[in-house]
Amino acid sequence: MDTINRRSFLGYSAGIAAGISTGVLSSAAKGHSKASHSATTAHAQTRIRKGLKFGMISSGSTVLEKFTIAKEAGFEGVEMDAPSSWDLDEVLKAKEESGIEIPGVVLSSHWSSPFNHPDQKIRTTASNALERAIKDCKALGGTSVLVVPAVVNASMDYQHAYDQSKIEISRHVPLAESLGISIAFENVWNNFLLSPIEAARYVDEFESDHVGWYFDIGNIVNYGYPDQWIRTLGHRILKLDVKDFSRSKRNDEGLWKGFSVGIGEGDSDWDAVCEALREIMFSGWATAEVGGGDEARLKQIATRMDRVFEPLNT
Repeated sequence: MDTINRRSFLGYSAGIAAGISTGVLSSAAKGHSKASHSATTAHAQTRIRKGLKFGMISSGSTVLEKFTIAKEAGFEGVEMDAPSSWDLDEVLKAKEESGIEIPGVVLSSHWSSPFNHPDQKIRTTASNALERAIKDCKALGGTSVLVVPAVVNASMDYQHAYDQSKIEISRHVPLAESLGISIAFENVWNNFLLSPIEAARYVDEFESDHVGWYFDIGNIVNYGYPDQWIRTLGHRILKLDVKDFSRSKRNDEGLWKGFSVGIGEGDSDWDAVCEALREIMFSGWATAEVGGGDEARLKQIATRMDRVFEPLNT
């Protein structure tokens, strides 16, 4: 049974909801929607490609050994953290020799340095980290930086999180566009962007084809339904994070125990997920984010992913 070693999680309005639900978007946002939809349609026949996070590979002592293990386990791609301490030359050499791809990077600082933190020094740290991650992603041959856009808690207000995170992240959109890298927001338990309607509007307000969504299927199950989010986010979904979640385990054993099920064993409703992904013509990378292990364990994860995505790959 899959277990999850998750990153530490910290503990808009009716007008926005009405605007999205009635299709009221700015002309720029509509242009973004049309362009992104066309790009998605052009790649509609591409199959789901399996990736995993670098930290899930427990075997191997070098980057090359770890990449080779991932490849032999059935994965095509490995996502790295950035900024991080890995050596660029070593990673690129390992990538070439193993035949693995690096679809993108995960911003490593977004929990410790939120873009909406009240301390300007911390926001500057977050800004510098995102700039570095975008450049690292380009150097690695990736196409996206996974970003948690903001964190809401008792000391960090929701409205401020919405406004300030947009200000901070917008500074880096021109760089991302110039390098062909997308900034992709992930839905996590950060008390922010709690409905797909709001999440869609947030993306559209950046008015860029290089800002989108890194949709985590399992993370939604605790408070929503993945297929509903997929249909609302539509073309904004650039990539997928893959895990499952059990509501019954959550209810009987505690919140975090909801993640202690294998992919395909929880309440994500994978048939509905695949149907929704087909409707929005999604194709591309789906990256496992579950408890990893040795090659045997990674093969199990790859097999589970093949099983749940089989309707899209046949």
